[in-house]
Amino acid sequence: MPDITRLHYPVDDTTLDNGLRVVTNPDPLAPGVAVNLWYRVGSADEAVGATGFAHLFEHLMFAGSTHVASGEHLAQIQAVGGSANATTSFDRTNFFETIGTQATELALWLEADRMAGLDVDQHNLDTQREVVKEEKRQRYDNVPYGDQLELLLQLNFPEHHPYAHSAIGSMTDLDAATLDDVRAFYRTWYQPGTAVLTLSGALSTDQGREWADRYFGHLPGAAGAAGAVNRQPDPLPPHHGLPELVVHRDVPRPMIELCWRTPALDHPDRLAVEVLFSLLSDGMTSRLYRQLVRDRELAEAVGADDFGLSRGTSLGMVAVRAREGVELARIEDAVLETIIDLAEHGPRDDELARAKAGFEREWLSALAPIGERADQLSYYATLFDDPGRINRELAEIEQLEPADITRAAARWLDSAARATLRYEVAERNQA
Repeated sequence: MPDITRLHYPVDDTTLDNGLRVVTNPDPLAPGVAVNLWYRVGSADEAVGATGFAHLFEHLMFAGSTHVASGEHLAQIQAVGGSANATTSFDRTNFFETIGTQATELALWLEADRMAGLDVDQHNLDTQREVVKEEKRQRYDNVPYGDQLELLLQLNFPEHHPYAHSAIGSMTDLDAATLDDVRAFYRTWYQPGTAVLTLSGALSTDQGREWADRYFGHLPGAAGAAGAVNRQPDPLPPHHGLPELVVHRDVPRPMIELCWRTPALDHPDRLAVEVLFSLLSDGMTSRLYRQLVRDRELAEAVGADDFGLSRGTSLGMVAVRAREGVELARIEDAVLETIIDLAEHGPRDDELARAKAGFEREWLSALAPIGERADQLSYYATLFDDPGRINRELAEIEQLEPADITRAAARWLDSAARATLRYEVAERNQA
């Protein structure tokens, strides 16, 4: 029986003369082509007093370019039956289309046009700045626990650290941004030398290389290269002194989040930490779900995850929303007991096997659509400098032993190295 953890996606990796990295993943059975472009700029690259720029450009990139009117990029892709979107995070901004094979050159032309000459004028800046403000109101300001991310970053990263603010940024900073500021950010970051272009689907390697060179090869690659240096802080030490942040908000239930500074993406312990968090909270058989939700009925919901950050330090957390009338201190004690047990005794063999099977199922399901696969290839090329890692990650997870999880729990989730965020219900909202 073949070992399905050994994947064999074909991956061609080349770099154009102007610095654009091109990754091609031919899949003759795919119904179309995914065009995925990662720029190596995120909120971690923003200067003090200029936060929110990377996310602002997620919107500005659809506001028109040299040969494309505002809104026409998305309209043209949809007119041929395709889809397009963009996202921003701490370490990257990505833009992507999934189209029929016949529309691949259209998608490449559109992406190249906005890389070559984005329409950054005062009207577009003012319009998209207001769009970002409205997004912040809807997603952060006017929803329960909406300030959770900002509070977690404030608690776990020192002031002016690259990860000390979220991608949405400061509205004060965006209001203060001038047209010159925004244009300088564009010239620095949105150029071939800071980008990875991934093509996945019904095309050949030669075709992918040819099209990339045809539409991007003529673009200059050196103009912003000197300033395009990602901020790379040293790893942060573990927390000490049990830092804690308590806020009172109009939320339905109290919530507690226990946080640890965890290893960055390039650290050998990264996968063990991922599996550790899965053992804690993934599914109804996970340790924290059984303990807190099912058996002791202390919590309404529980989750655990790592942010997957790449620069020196990442952030892992366990979040638990209390049942009515349950004190957060009881939940905190139960979470710490569970983690200490894993650190001292490790997972059972069947428990670890179940977690690995879950990773395998999710991994293979995620890589089946060409859009998701292209995004994963861009991720590995950008943050690991190794798109071929897509074929090895699952096998490395399969090789983890119980002792690896035990060591990861003891090293990275030490109870004495935690920070705590507590949401308490504002008095006026209490029954």
